[in-house]
Amino acid sequence: MHKPIFSLEVFPPKRNAPVGTIYDTLDGLEGLDPDFISVTYGHGTQSDRTATARIAHTIRSEYGIPTVAHLTALYSDHEVVDRALDMFDEAGVTAVLALRGDELPDHESVGVFPHASDLVAYIRERRPSLKIFGACYPEGHYQAESLDKDIENLKIKVDAGATHLISQLFYDNEDFYRFLDKARAAGIDVPIEAGIMPVRGAKSVRRMAERNASRIPKPLEAILDRWEGNRDALHAAGIAYASQQINDLVANGVDGIHLYSMNHPGTTRRIWNNVKPLFQKI
Repeated sequence: MHKPIFSLEVFPPKRNAPVGTIYDTLDGLEGLDPDFISVTYGHGTQSDRTATARIAHTIRSEYGIPTVAHLTALYSDHEVVDRALDMFDEAGVTAVLALRGDELPDHESVGVFPHASDLVAYIRERRPSLKIFGACYPEGHYQAESLDKDIENLKIKVDAGATHLISQLFYDNEDFYRFLDKARAAGIDVPIEAGIMPVRGAKSVRRMAERNASRIPKPLEAILDRWEGNRDALHAAGIAYASQQINDLVANGVDGIHLYSMNHPGTTRRIWNNVKPLFQKI
């Protein structure tokens, strides 16, 4: 283990991509020695469950790294969740990240698990020994009426059984510190990892910020404006920006850093090389 915690996220290959591409990603990450790797999940189809379980099993068995399997709620019922948990058991998964999941246009949610906290409670009942992770939003969930209300809902999720939280992306550490103070004041005392999304493209940053109602601070806006047309320069500046975020977060005693690799091992490795000395092995 590291102190603070250091973890990564990967996603299964897209359906039209060769399955072997995940090995390219994992081979590229080899040697980083994260405390765990989380594996994303789709919206509840059989192929989603199979892909997540297969990749989680590969990471655990072939690379020797603990895994956290994502599981979404909105389009799942009890049977779907039970099947997913069975597959995760077979894959050797010992932790699940319980998420509400994104709403899909022209799709009706099943209505069994309208909130992530409902899914957390069900998993806790069905798998008492399973570690259950949850998501949190430093600037508040985009559908929440306020950050304070969102933290009230987060407390419900923790009380339902979530024992570890990973934050959504943010680009200004002050937003994370403000959220952290409020969460602790609300009685949320589980580990909270700061989620860092490296900048790779100006359009993708603005799209993700709009989608998640995340603020783009002036220093990052200046980077995007200056190097939007120069992919290599923007990539280098994005690595420096993410590294500086991590430097500041670790200096201020955060519980952990969760790096959204986006299946770009080269970027992830360069950031890790910049910050590795900040993480103690324990």
